[in-house]
Amino acid sequence: MNPEYNFAFLDEGSKREIRRSILKAVAVPGYQVPFGSRELPIGRGWGTGGIQLTLSLIGPQDVLKVIDQGSDDSVNAVNIKKFIHLCSDVATTTDTEAATLIQTRHRIPEEHLRNDQLLVFQVPLPEPLRVIEPSEEVTKLMHAEADYTGIWLQLYESIMKYGKVTIATEYPVTVEDRYIMNPSPIPKYDNPRLHEAECLYLFGAGREKKIYAIPPYTKVVSLAFDDVPFEIEHLEVRRCRLCGTENVYFDEILDRESGAVSYQCSDTGYCAKRRQMKEVEC
Repeated sequence: MNPEYNFAFLDEGSKREIRRSILKAVAVPGYQVPFGSRELPIGRGWGTGGIQLTLSLIGPQDVLKVIDQGSDDSVNAVNIKKFIHLCSDVATTTDTEAATLIQTRHRIPEEHLRNDQLLVFQVPLPEPLRVIEPSEEVTKLMHAEADYTGIWLQLYESIMKYGKVTIATEYPVTVEDRYIMNPSPIPKYDNPRLHEAECLYLFGAGREKKIYAIPPYTKVVSLAFDDVPFEIEHLEVRRCRLCGTENVYFDEILDRESGAVSYQCSDTGYCAKRRQMKEVEC
C-alpha cells in the first residue's frame, strides 16, 4: 500500500458516514439514501459512486474484482482496480468465485454469487422518475406517495407504439412491493438475477449523491402488465465464438470486411474460465 494514502484512500470519518448511509439503504430496500459524495482523483460520471462504496467497505483480507460491461480488461475496469489496489494493497482477481467484493458497471456476472460476496454497482442516474419529472423535490414526494403513474404510462406508450416494451437497459423494478427502482444500466437480461439473490447488491451514484440497496433474499419484480409479461432477450440460438457456451449474455461482433456476425460472452472472466476448463478436459 502506498504510505502517502490512508487505507482505501478515504478518511475514516468519510467511510463511517458512507457506511451509515449503506445501513439505511439496506434497511429500506430500494430507497435512495442521500450521502455526502467525496472528491476522488477520478471525474464524476466515471464510477465515483461505486468506488466510494468499495473504498468504504473493503478490508485487507478482501479479494477485489472490477468489471465494465462484463469485461475485466476495459480501460475503466483496469484503472479503477489499479487505484483501489494502490491505496489498499488488497488482492485482485478476474475470477468471480474467488472475489469477495465485485464492483461492476452495467452487468451482473454470469456465475452465481454467494451470500459472502458483495456486488457494488456504478450508477449514472439513480432516479427512475427523472425522465418524467426533473424536480428532485417532486420525485421525493412521488416516491413517498408511491405515485408511479408516469412510469407505467411509459411502458404503455411503448407497447402501443411498438407492440412490446422496448426498454433494453435500466428496466424499472419494484422492490418488496414498495419502491420502484432503477437497477442501473444493466441489460434487462440481468433483471431476474436481482430477485431473491443470495448476495448483497449496493448501488452508488457519486454525481447524484445517492446510495440504495437490494439485500439478500429480497423480492424484486420487473414492471409488466398482466397481458404483456416481462421478457428478457432471447439468446438461445447463439453460441460464444471463443468458449462455445450458450444461454449467457453476448456481445455482438461484426466483421466489417465479410459482414459476418458472431457472438462472444459479455462476461470475459466467465468465458476465460470456460476455455480453461475445455483445455484441461482435452
